[in-house]
This record gives sequence, structure tokens and C-alpha cells, in this order.
Amino acid sequence: MLDMNRIPKHIAIIMDGNGRWAKKHKVPRVAGHNAGMKSMKEIVRHASDLGVHDLTVYAFSTENWKRTEEEIGGIFKLIIKYVDLDLDELNAHNVKMQILGDYSPLPKASIEKIEEAVGKTKDNTGMRFNIALNYGGRLEILESAKELAKQYKEGLISLDDFSEENFAKYLTTGDTAGNLGDPDLIIRTSGEERLSNFLLWQAAYSEFVFTDVLWPDFTPEELEKCIEEYQSRDRRYGGR
Repeated sequence: MLDMNRIPKHIAIIMDGNGRWAKKHKVPRVAGHNAGMKSMKEIVRHASDLGVHDLTVYAFSTENWKRTEEEIGGIFKLIIKYVDLDLDELNAHNVKMQILGDYSPLPKASIEKIEEAVGKTKDNTGMRFNIALNYGGRLEILESAKELAKQYKEGLISLDDFSEENFAKYLTTGDTAGNLGDPDLIIRTSGEERLSNFLLWQAAYSEFVFTDVLWPDFTPEELEKCIEEYQSRDRRYGGR
């Protein structure tokens, strides 16, 4: 049973298994992504109701460009569909939507919808819904290092300023996103057990829960099971 006093503040989810779900149901891969979008909508609503402060989902990685044009195009069209269908509900739940990653290479129509959703929810004070889109953990770390190096070269900081705290400010989860903090719990669906270039810096002391459930079948009840597993653990952060 959930302890409502110990709900993780920040939950991150690698939403995996849309393609396998589509294969299992003998439908096109895009149909699997559509089913996954419906699951995401339910999880966003339930996480908000549980009092989660930050929900971060891995929607499209820098490596996903290797997929077929048809699949990529279908994913970007789903972004438009999601905003059209769910923006009012996000606002009704006081959810603030943010994007982690560089979404500028996306089609113009998708960019416009993203900016509409971000703009219309920017003043909301409830759960922050962070979508990692065209995101890669290694690239994020590299860009943060470049920013610190640039400031050092310009004489704005000294070597003593090269701290973990200052480094984290320039990550996508840092100052521009309102300092999300590291995820307490990272969930990956579909039975795979790897990070796949997701929140590499931030995951240093996160708790991991891997489930065999394919993402389109991941329900609010499954989310609660993962949180219960998280609550059963003793987080020591390297201590004893």
C-alpha cells in the first residue's frame, strides 16, 4: 500500500515497448506510439494526483533519428495530437509542461504546438511535466562542460568554480528548467534494463525499477506498484 507521505518528488520514466506492443497486436508501429500516448496521458494525470512534483519522460532520443521516416513522422504528428487533445486538461490540473533537449530540428507544426503548450502552461504551479525530446545524456554533459569552459576562457569564473553544483546548472534539468533536481525514481518499461543515454548525470543515486510491462499497458496501478517498490528501499546515498 502506498505511503502518501513518501511519494518520490521526481519520477523519470523511459517509456519503452511501443513497437513490441504494436507487433504483439499486429498493428503498425505508429499505432503502438498512439497507444503509448494514451498511457502517458493517464500517467501524467495520476502522478499529478499523487502529488509528484516532477515527472520526466523520455519521448525521443538523439539516437531515435535512425528510425524510419514514417515512424519518426508519426511520432511528431502525435505531439500535435497530444497538445490538441490534452492542453486544456494539463491546465485544469495546474501542470506545467517543459521540454528537455533541442526540439528545433522537429517539423514546424510540431514546434509550434510544443511552444503553444509550454507558453500556455508556463505560469502553472503544480506538477512539472518534463518531456525529453531530441535529448541525449552524453550530449547534455558535453554542452554543460563547454559552457563552463567558455566562461573560464572569458575570465568569468575560476577553476575553483568548476563544481558539481555549477556544472548541474547548465544541464537541461538545471536553471532553464527551474532546477528539477535528480530523479528519486527511474522506471523503465518493457523488460529492458539500461539507461539508453537518459539522465546520465542526474541518475547517480536514483532508485531504478524495471518492469516487464510494455509502455502502452502501463497503467496508474502499475505506477503505484513501482512507487511501492521504491518505498520499500533504504536510500543511503553511498553511506551505511
